[in-house]
Amino acid sequence: MSASTGPESHRPQSEHTPQHQLVRTLSLMDIIMVGIAGMIGGSIFVLTGPAIGLAGQAVMIAIIINATITIFTAMAYAELGSAMPEAGGGYLWVREGLPRPNAFLSGWMAWFAHIIAGSLYAVGFGSFLASLLKIMLVIGDQQLFGIIPLDKLIAIGSVAAISYVNIKGTSETGKTGTIVTIIQLGTIFALIGAGFWTMYNNPGWTANFEDFMPMGIAGVVAAMGLLFIAFEGYEIIVQTGEEVKNPKQNIPRAIFISLIIVVTLYSLVAFISIGAIFPDGIASWKFIGDNGEFGIMKAAEMFLPYGGLIVLGGGMVSMLAALNATTFSSARVAFAMGRHYNLPHKLSSIHPKNKTPHVAIVISGIIMVFIAYALPLTDIAVTAGVIFLLLFTQVNIAVITMRKIYGDKLSYGFKTPLFPVIPIVGIFLKLGLALYLLVTQTLSWVIAVLWILAGFAIYRMYTFKREIQHYAPLVTSE
Repeated sequence: MSASTGPESHRPQSEHTPQHQLVRTLSLMDIIMVGIAGMIGGSIFVLTGPAIGLAGQAVMIAIIINATITIFTAMAYAELGSAMPEAGGGYLWVREGLPRPNAFLSGWMAWFAHIIAGSLYAVGFGSFLASLLKIMLVIGDQQLFGIIPLDKLIAIGSVAAISYVNIKGTSETGKTGTIVTIIQLGTIFALIGAGFWTMYNNPGWTANFEDFMPMGIAGVVAAMGLLFIAFEGYEIIVQTGEEVKNPKQNIPRAIFISLIIVVTLYSLVAFISIGAIFPDGIASWKFIGDNGEFGIMKAAEMFLPYGGLIVLGGGMVSMLAALNATTFSSARVAFAMGRHYNLPHKLSSIHPKNKTPHVAIVISGIIMVFIAYALPLTDIAVTAGVIFLLLFTQVNIAVITMRKIYGDKLSYGFKTPLFPVIPIVGIFLKLGLALYLLVTQTLSWVIAVLWILAGFAIYRMYTFKREIQHYAPLVTSE
């Protein structure tokens, strides 16, 4: 569905045909839940523990600084998402605001980053469920046919199931995501409530925060780099733009409401995990950090009955909610690129009954399954963070150029204050964090650059020619 609020000249009329339109069925609550699911993911249980190990009690400062960095780009997303509510999100705006081949490369990077994130969540869900089944003595360490690990098989099955739900309809996807996210939030609230109750009954809890920054500034910065991926869910929210009711108002609201909720929850989980445990002979933050990705689970066992199992179950639900959100968003990027002939046009097909981009969902799911099964995800996951940072940098530039190109011709539901200072600050913050990852996670940049070069080669050999054939047939024939 075209952005009727903007000038009709900014995109070809052929892209407005009914067979390439999505339908508006998602409410404000639906997309808030999509944003929360994408930002919490499994990270709140899996990454918070290692982050506490890096920064100690000052992990809360790392969370707040990350949120501050995020808000600069979130404003750009809120502005452009309200003015041009279409599938594609950042890719679409870069296409409108920056010269070729930036649009293709931004879409190419966004598609890859969402698929990688989805693969991570699928593998995380498989690992958590397999661990739970082993704890319950339902299964052992056997492999299917002696070659396929059970956790990988569960990961593949979860991608297939979530892809099917997404194909069935956007309304079903929204309802499923909302239900799963409510369960996820219930687990987190139970953890927070039990933690505060334990601290209330143990006045000495303040001693856990006496040495507030044990690892210094370097530890805070390291925790920021680890946790930053948790605050990228607003990219998923704008992908709903073509399917959300009243997008001009609801997209900015969903972005800011979900960010406030998520930052609060991350801070509270870190706070009670450190404050509500009293391990013998070791500082609480050190105990959590030493247990790494299981740190929050080990802490929960100390102040919440069946806390370990609850966190394990909550982690599974969180992974499933995030997988649903990233499957949705990756398919919308591929759909938008297919509609603009940046990828094969078949990707823009809409299911005649369900009104969903079924081809884009299937292709994205197949790639997700391959990555989840075959590739080492740890380094590529950091690569996804680098790619998101580069995409966000392009969007901050695009929001400036779009104001210059269209001025008041676009109807905004939100406009960035202190323009253009805010997006300029966003550019420098995103590039600064990306350069930090270049120093600390060099391999992630190598993988990102290789992916971008592969995309550029595809653009020159395929996409550029298809764009010319579609948009300038007379020139091509001459």
